[in-house]
Amino acid sequence: MTPNDTYKTITGPSPEVLFKDKNSKFFGYAYPVRTEEEAKEHIEALRKKHHAARHWCYAWQLGTENVQFRANDDGEPNNSAGMPIYGQVQSFEVTNVLIVVVRYFGGVKLGVGGLINAYRTAAQMALEASDIEERTIDVHYLLTFDYKDMNKVMRVIKEKNLTIADQKLELDCRIIISVRKRDAAMVSETFGQIYGVKIGEAEGL
Repeated sequence: MTPNDTYKTITGPSPEVLFKDKNSKFFGYAYPVRTEEEAKEHIEALRKKHHAARHWCYAWQLGTENVQFRANDDGEPNNSAGMPIYGQVQSFEVTNVLIVVVRYFGGVKLGVGGLINAYRTAAQMALEASDIEERTIDVHYLLTFDYKDMNKVMRVIKEKNLTIADQKLELDCRIIISVRKRDAAMVSETFGQIYGVKIGEAEGL
């Protein structure tokens, strides 16, 4: 059985969307993010942009295999904002994404049901306005070899249609290749059989 080695994410920030209910305004935003730090930066930027707003509720999800997520109600009643937003992340099956919904209070209380609907709808609108694409989960390998073995290595890279993510070609050569997860074992074995070539997983990518 082939492991599932694809995931969906958004290619760039969504346009601003607006949902209104009883004079309350809910501005929705979706951003591609790779770290919690990136998510915090976007949230801070929106707090500055919408400094007169009442709530900045959000949800993010990171990762493809070891998934992390967070949902924040930012002062709204428990589970009336963050989780409805996160529900849309799950519904659209996207990851490495942050959705923020900024609320301006319109003077009329919406009740928990109204809040859930508003935050869910604004999050849905932001994702519908985003460009979603499917990507492969890739493994990065570091190849280390002598310059004289360059042709052997390059032949395999060409035959297997592999992507070179980084390279340093001197007396001893180092190439980082990006391999689709489902092909990783086969590629590792192929290079492992070439005398003089060392292959290992690349750290910190």
